[in-house]
Amino acid sequence: MTSQLSALALRGLTKRFDRPAVDALDLTIHVGEFYALLGPNGAGKTTTLRMVAGLLRPDAGSVSILGVDALADPVAAKQIMAWVSDEPMIYDKLTPLEYLEFVAGLWGIDPRTSEKSARNLLISLGLEPHLNERCEGFSKGMRQKVALAGALVHDPRLIILDEPLTGLDALSARHVKGLLQERVRTGCTVIMTTHILEVAERMADRIGVIASGRLIAEGTLNELREQNGRNDTTLEDMFIALVDTEAAAA
Repeated sequence: MTSQLSALALRGLTKRFDRPAVDALDLTIHVGEFYALLGPNGAGKTTTLRMVAGLLRPDAGSVSILGVDALADPVAAKQIMAWVSDEPMIYDKLTPLEYLEFVAGLWGIDPRTSEKSARNLLISLGLEPHLNERCEGFSKGMRQKVALAGALVHDPRLIILDEPLTGLDALSARHVKGLLQERVRTGCTVIMTTHILEVAERMADRIGVIASGRLIAEGTLNELREQNGRNDTTLEDMFIALVDTEAAAA
C-alpha cells in the first residue's frame, strides 16, 4: 500500500430487495491496496460493488471515492474509477482496437494518445494476434479481456472487478492477474470479488468476508488467521468456518 488515504469509504451502505441485501455496511479501502471481497452466493458482494460503481442507488448510506461523494457527483466518481462485471459487454462488430478507441473517445482522450495505450493494453492481455478481428467470434474469456482493457483505457485510479477470472483459461488468467498487479504497483487500487480463494490468498493485501450484507471479518491473511485461532489453515478452510458460524448465528 502506498497511502492511508481512502480510495473507497462506505458508511452505512444499505440496499433492500425482498430482504436486506446490503445491511448498513461500513468499509474502508486504502489507495494502492489490492482488496478481495469474498462471500457466499447472495452475500451482497455484487450489490455492494454495483452501488459503488453507480449502477444501483442505495437506500441509505454514503459512498466516497478518493474523496469524491459518488452519490452527489456520480460523473466525477466515474471519471476516476472503472467497473468490470463478470459478463463482458462489448460491441461485437468492432475489433478490440476499434472498441478501445471508441471507449477512449467517450472519455475525451486524444486519439493520438489512446491508440498507443489501447494497443499496449491489448498486447499485455495476450490479444496481439486478434487486434483486428471482430469481437463477435471471440470466446467469453477473450471478450472478458477486451472488456477489461476497455475499462482501463482512461487510466482509472480505482478498479472494481466482479469475478474477473470467470471463463479464463490459465494463461489468460495469468495475463489479467499480471496487469492488475502492475496497476497496483503504480498506486492504483483494485477491489475484486472472486470465488477462486487461492487467487485472493496470493494476490490480496487485505481480505474482507461478507455474509448477509454485513462484513463479518477483515484483515490480511495472517490477521484473519490470528483473529480466528487458525494459524496454519488455508483461506478456504477459514472462509468456510466463518460463513458456517455466521449462518448458525443467523
